[in-house]
Amino acid sequence: MSTDRDQGKTTDAAGENGGSLGSLPLLRGERIWNGADFTGVNISLAIATWAFLVGGSTALLVGFQQGIAAMVIGNAIGLGFMILASVVASQRYGVEQYTMLRPVFGLLGVGILVFTVILITEMGWSSLLAIMVGRAVTQVSNSTFGTDFGPESLMVTLFALVAIAVSWWILSRGPVTIGRFNKFIAPGLIVVTVFLMVFLVLNTSWDTLVDAAPLAPFEDDRVNFALAVEFNVGVGVSWYPVMGSLARLTKTPRAALWPSYLGLLGATLIAQIVGMAAALTLGDSDPTVWMLPFGGPILGAFILLFIAFANITSTASIVYSTVLAIRQASGNLLSRVRWAWLCAGFFVLPAILAFFPGFMYLRFMAFVTLSGAFLAPMCGAIIADYFLLRRQRVVLEDLYRHRGESAYHFSGGINWAGLAAVVVGAVFYLLIYNPVTLTTQPAFSYITASFPAAIVGAIVYYVLARVLYVRRGVGGYAPAGTIEGRA
Repeated sequence: MSTDRDQGKTTDAAGENGGSLGSLPLLRGERIWNGADFTGVNISLAIATWAFLVGGSTALLVGFQQGIAAMVIGNAIGLGFMILASVVASQRYGVEQYTMLRPVFGLLGVGILVFTVILITEMGWSSLLAIMVGRAVTQVSNSTFGTDFGPESLMVTLFALVAIAVSWWILSRGPVTIGRFNKFIAPGLIVVTVFLMVFLVLNTSWDTLVDAAPLAPFEDDRVNFALAVEFNVGVGVSWYPVMGSLARLTKTPRAALWPSYLGLLGATLIAQIVGMAAALTLGDSDPTVWMLPFGGPILGAFILLFIAFANITSTASIVYSTVLAIRQASGNLLSRVRWAWLCAGFFVLPAILAFFPGFMYLRFMAFVTLSGAFLAPMCGAIIADYFLLRRQRVVLEDLYRHRGESAYHFSGGINWAGLAAVVVGAVFYLLIYNPVTLTTQPAFSYITASFPAAIVGAIVYYVLARVLYVRRGVGGYAPAGTIEGRA
């Protein structure tokens, strides 16, 4: 395969055109993160104010012991099939994860998903993180200087816009700069979270935690627990749009897999448990509210501001993968747009949402679970394609060939098995659990929604792909022994 790399024209990761390391497969020498580096990236992603908010939101439904169980079960399941769907293939082949989706959904099909499910999900997270920065800063201002900025005041919006601007600057510099910030942020977050955990243990008795009632539960305890599990599965699977494109920058499979799973799971659970315990004992699920009285006026303010800054680096890491996806999915339309301008374009909607700071907060749980309704079956389809049908074999040259020249070309640019799997899985999800109305079917209390939706997506994909493409020799579903391509 002849590429620009062969002619010595590779874009520098920190260069002005780039910050993206391009879309070509990465050679071993071009991968920049070892296991420790990637662990730092994942910890800084996992421990931000949103993780404490997840814990606080879980406390709305269940008590402390059930909450821990729900968070462990939910995150373990969600992260499990998220990593299988995103990290494994991208790290192995050094290919940006949305390029790896071309055999699963087709070139046009990938674009449809990127500009709908992925874009909406990541813009929502970006706006939420920025608004949390604004709320944190105004809370510190109220405590320190005696101001009276409300949770939906214009000052919250102003500081959220500042957070977006700083996130854009970090993102525009590329993954190397993101990694440098994370080397500072990650250790600090570990220290802060451990301190909060120790402070919690020393100042709150076990009996108090165990006896604390959920803040706003429904009448049926079984439904409450299922909702808490489902919410945390949604949190785990919501990492999908980010992890594959970040994992391709790691040097070895071990440097990608273990930091992805254990780093995200461990760091997230610790922060979530602290958030849940604080919410149960102080009566408020919002970490920007309870962290000041929890840590004291000086130390609490410092911790809150530090974690708020971690939101900014989290946003940069999250948006990096999404902007890459936008560039790839647009074909030639955005290929010549400078990286910095493309990043700025992404932040337009989050900046607009910053003017409505209560919108995302009031709908946080619905947003997370509704995203999972589409991401879960999407992961199921990807797993069925890569592990079951292709048996982890991908021909790299065909990922980059045009239309009929590629073995992964589908009529109209769409692999209908892939899109059908996402739609059917999402419909199944919404039939047994509606995140907007909070209505559930009896089966939801036993199987929740995301995990079975992922299974449904995988089954639908496997059956339709075999009927529509495998039997006809379409889509590159070659037998074992296919040339694997450069790994």
